[in-house]
Amino acid sequence: MSLPLVRLPSLDLIRGFVAVGRRMSITLASQDLCLTQSAVSRQVNALEEQLGVKLLVRGHRSIAFTAEGERLFRSADGAVQQLQDVLGEIQSNGVHRPVTLSASIGVTGLWLLPRLSRFQKLHPDMDLRVSSNNRVADLRHDGIDLAIRYTTPAQSPPGATRLFGESIAPVAHPSLGLKSLRTPQALAKLSLLELDHPSHPLLQWADWFHAQGWTQTQPRGVLRFNQYDQVIQAALDGRGIALGRLELIQPLLDEGRLVLLAPVKHGSETTHAYWLVRAHDNPRQDVRRVADWIEAEARASRDAAPA
Repeated sequence: MSLPLVRLPSLDLIRGFVAVGRRMSITLASQDLCLTQSAVSRQVNALEEQLGVKLLVRGHRSIAFTAEGERLFRSADGAVQQLQDVLGEIQSNGVHRPVTLSASIGVTGLWLLPRLSRFQKLHPDMDLRVSSNNRVADLRHDGIDLAIRYTTPAQSPPGATRLFGESIAPVAHPSLGLKSLRTPQALAKLSLLELDHPSHPLLQWADWFHAQGWTQTQPRGVLRFNQYDQVIQAALDGRGIALGRLELIQPLLDEGRLVLLAPVKHGSETTHAYWLVRAHDNPRQDVRRVADWIEAEARASRDAAPA
């Protein structure tokens, strides 16, 4: 049985509950709503009192839904999101809105920035905002129109477009005087540059050595970094040899700023790829123009990648 319109809880109470449910944190919800934590807590308490049921279970440093709370959140979150979308479109009529693109720090610095001059020439009237961080964002909640994500096909969001895959091979600055890396003895006087991140084993040298069958490799030393763009910057500075994500660093190879030291073996591509994710199934025209440009650049990247 539907509740009469006059007995519906106020939108402020529903909005507070949805904000908490999206973040599962009263602290973060209060930041989203620009309210104090106590004000948000009072909104949730008032909604619980009005409905006569508990919606959240509050722990020492955590909260969780009750069965009734989870049921209400699933419905209320969708309804509030629809309101956000419609009101955003109504308010933006006649207003030039920027297109917000989210990408990781490495993708932004190595793949996106070298291409932005072409975008500006093609679309000088466009307002593009690049949000560069390694945090997994909720696109709609964070006001992001497009995102470039690195993931597997199984984990890519529905409707995402595959931009390009990933192949890995050693690269170095020409100042090191290397033309190839054929034997492990070549590393005796060289330092290795490595991404210090357990979730990317293919960007660590032990995996590459194993694939070559080099079990007794003794490099001079290893420099480790927690960001991939730092690895490549160290390679550009001539600090050592890096494992290059070739699709990301292709402009540096084309310009001769880095040299490919070993061919990419057939079948050595990783299972991950780079995907373009859209926040909305039917985005506005400016977002479609940016998405079309990214896809065109990705096609060019694939065509330019070493065979």
